[in-house]
Amino acid sequence: MKFERHTHCSLGDRIKRFTTAFAALAFGAACSLTSSVQAAEDPWPHKPVTVIVPSAAGGSGDVLSRIVLSHLARATNANFVVDNRPGAAGNIGMAMVKRAAPDGYTLGYGNINTLAVNPSLFSKLPYDVQRDFVPVGRMFSIYNLLVVRGDSPIKNVAELIALAKKEPGKLSYAAAGTGSSGHMGGELFKKMAGIDVLFIPYNGDPPSLTDLAGGRLDYTFTNASVAWPLVKSGKLRALAITSRERIPLYPNLPTLDESGLKGYENVSWGGLVFPKGTPQPIVDRVSAALEKVLKSDALRKELTDANASVGTGTREEFARFVASEQKKWGGVIESAHIPKQN
Repeated sequence: MKFERHTHCSLGDRIKRFTTAFAALAFGAACSLTSSVQAAEDPWPHKPVTVIVPSAAGGSGDVLSRIVLSHLARATNANFVVDNRPGAAGNIGMAMVKRAAPDGYTLGYGNINTLAVNPSLFSKLPYDVQRDFVPVGRMFSIYNLLVVRGDSPIKNVAELIALAKKEPGKLSYAAAGTGSSGHMGGELFKKMAGIDVLFIPYNGDPPSLTDLAGGRLDYTFTNASVAWPLVKSGKLRALAITSRERIPLYPNLPTLDESGLKGYENVSWGGLVFPKGTPQPIVDRVSAALEKVLKSDALRKELTDANASVGTGTREEFARFVASEQKKWGGVIESAHIPKQN
C-alpha cells in the first residue's frame, strides 16, 4: 500500500508567506508607478523618429537635412532615421507625412517646392500645407546663381537685360524642371526685368550647365554649389547671386537687388514639419532645440562648408515665412501663365 505525505502549514507560516507576497506586489506597483510618472514627465523620445525627406538620397536637401539632424539628435537625445521618398515633385513624401500617426515619431522635410510652390503649381495636391502640417522651424537656406557661358559677351545683369529687351523672345534660359527654385527665380527675373525670354526645363542642373557652356543656352539660374566649380574653371561666368544680401562664401558676387532689380530674392530653403495633431509639448521641444542648434558655430560652419546658410527664426516665424512664400510664388506662377501640373 502506498502512502502520501501531506504537509500542513501553521498559521504563522501562512501569515509570513502572505506578508512576503504583499510586499513584493507593493514593490512592483511602486516601480510601475515610478515608471509611469517618469514616462509622463518625459514621454518623448522612446524610439527612433522617422524623418521623411521627399527627395532622392544625395541631393542637396537630403545632405543638408542630415547635417542639421545630427546636431538636433544630440540636443534632443533622439535618434533620427531619414526615409527618402522622392517622386511627384515631393508630393509623394509629403502625403506620407500627412498620413503618419501624429505621435511625435514622424517628421517631414518641407521646402520651397512642397510648401510654397506646389500649392499653386498643381491642380490637385494630396495634402494641404496649413491644414495637415505643424511647422517646427527653418533649417537652412541655399541660393542660386545667374550664370552665362564663360566666353559670353554679357558681363553683368544690366547687359543681359538690355540684350533681352533688344531681342524679345530670342534668348533662352534653363533650370532644373518646371517649378524648381531655378525656374521660379527665372520667372521672377523675367517679371521684374520686364523681358520676354524662353524657358527650357531640364532634368537636373548638370545637363543644363553642359548646354550652357556649349552655347546652346543664353543663361540659367542654378544651384550655387553645382555651378561654382564651373565658374572657377572659367567654363561659366557668374553675374549675380539670388540672395537679398551678399553671401560671405561669395563676397565678390553682387546680388540681383544690387544689380537694379530692387527687392529680388530667390532662396531655396528647407525646414521641418510634424503631422497635424502632434502633441504640442513635443512640437515645442523639437522647435526650441532646433532654434538653439541653429545658433551654434559648429553647425554654421558645417552648413557654410556645404554652400548653405543656417535657418533663422522661431516656429511662428517659419509659419509666417511659408505663408509669404506661398503668396509670392503663387503670384509669379499666375503672372507667368505657367500651366497647372497634374
